[in-house]
Amino acid sequence: MIKEKAIETLQIEADAVRRLIGRVDDEFEAAVNCILDCPARVIVTGMGKSGHVGRKIAASLASTGTPSFFMHPAEAFHGDLGMVTDKDVVIAISNSGETNEVVNILPIIKRIGAKIIAMSGRRDSTLGRNSDYFIDAGVEREACPLGLAPTASTTAALAMGDAITIALLSARNFTAQDFAVFHPGGALGRRLLLTVENVMHSGESNPIIHFSRTAKEALFLMTDKGLGATSVVDDEGRFIGLVTDGDIRRSLAKGSEFLDAPVEKLMTRSPQTITRDKLAASALSLMEKHQPRPITVLPVIDADNKPVGIVHLTDLLRQGVV
Repeated sequence: MIKEKAIETLQIEADAVRRLIGRVDDEFEAAVNCILDCPARVIVTGMGKSGHVGRKIAASLASTGTPSFFMHPAEAFHGDLGMVTDKDVVIAISNSGETNEVVNILPIIKRIGAKIIAMSGRRDSTLGRNSDYFIDAGVEREACPLGLAPTASTTAALAMGDAITIALLSARNFTAQDFAVFHPGGALGRRLLLTVENVMHSGESNPIIHFSRTAKEALFLMTDKGLGATSVVDDEGRFIGLVTDGDIRRSLAKGSEFLDAPVEKLMTRSPQTITRDKLAASALSLMEKHQPRPITVLPVIDADNKPVGIVHLTDLLRQGVV
């Protein structure tokens, strides 16, 4: 019984969302263009469950390049309508189109001069008749067996809100970097904003050795800096290779004579590198996908091919870059 009802609920809601495809029509496009042309904000309003959906839609719009906020219709009727200007667009959500708190503020919004986009299941409702644009988010039935709890209708409204959001995002050519600007916190912000320069070891912390120095000196340098690797440079200070503690260990298995040899005989020539302006997430990707095996250090070079830093895998993980 429990599984059957759960499956039935998901089927009803999935069908409700699927039917919305046929309602993405010319009026839907006109409503989206109205938002694109809006010089101010998009204000989303709705009561009860529609209000919760409205909050999510407003948040999605705001985070993807469309200035937006949610306005509670009951609070609006007691002063918050002062937040609405004639340059705004109001998205009003009500499945029936007759929700008192929403209907009551329509005359004032029209008097102010803001455009109204109705998201409802009834075009002939009070909300539908008093809107400038109508988006049909109606459903044949709710998943609730009593037909009372908003279920399929709220899912449909939420999906239609996402359709509006993504249509606007695409029309604005909104990029991942734009997205990062509005999401600076948490793992998402770190992944999209943190650059190699923010995490690399530079200056005195950046191990660099001349190609003529010995492997023993390279080993001491790596031990001192604690990064398990050192960049190798030529007479002009240009990057020509990399020596890692792994190179040292593999050579020790054959004897210790190499320790007095020039480090250039031990180094890896033309290893994987990165520039300081790249995203830290890109550095992690290069390390993980390196063939024939993943690597733990990545030299950072500038436009003149000089080593300006080094990135270690642990630094990326410590910063939460995943």
